[in-house]
Amino acid sequence: MKTLRLLVLSTCLAATSGVLGAAYDDLINAANLGDARTVAAFVDRGLDVNSVDPRGETLLIIASRAGHLDLVKALLDRRARLEAVNAVGETALAVAAYNGHAEVVDLLLAKGADPVNTQGWSALHYAAMQGHSAPLKALIARGAPVDALAPNGATALMLAARSNNIDTVRVLLAARADARVRGRDGETAIDWALKVGNTDAAALIRKSMGP
Repeated sequence: MKTLRLLVLSTCLAATSGVLGAAYDDLINAANLGDARTVAAFVDRGLDVNSVDPRGETLLIIASRAGHLDLVKALLDRRARLEAVNAVGETALAVAAYNGHAEVVDLLLAKGADPVNTQGWSALHYAAMQGHSAPLKALIARGAPVDALAPNGATALMLAARSNNIDTVRVLLAARADARVRGRDGETAIDWALKVGNTDAAALIRKSMGP
């Protein structure tokens, strides 16, 4: 009888494990598709709002990277961790900024996301690197330090000078980014601009420095 009970218990546990595994797969798939209703239903039924995919990305990071605003809202309403990071130290705010999802950036900041990432590449660096002016403005308005150094020793202004969007350079200069800062290789933002042929950006930065 004891053996039979153990067999029944083992069978039940295996079935439960299989159901949970299938639900987890469906949860991650729904997140990748931006299906806010399905993800919300899974979380409301007991799945972890901070579940991570096989790459170590939380649902909020998945949603923010893809710009799924409704899903981001649903996850935040269910208290998803704002400052959770993936395997390379990126937050939801950072990946949203990198991909230029201004509305997601605004929402994350409004909910309390920290615009300063001390673990590596910040949202400000990513926005500048990719030439996304709107997220850049929002991050600066929330207190992101404009002259903070990225892991490669570059400032946001250097990264913006290398991008194809001169507006990001204007945004940073308007926020009083220091054009005289030199990176690890001794180069300034002007040098970064000239290396990729962005003469307009170089001229704009030079003009900001005065005589």
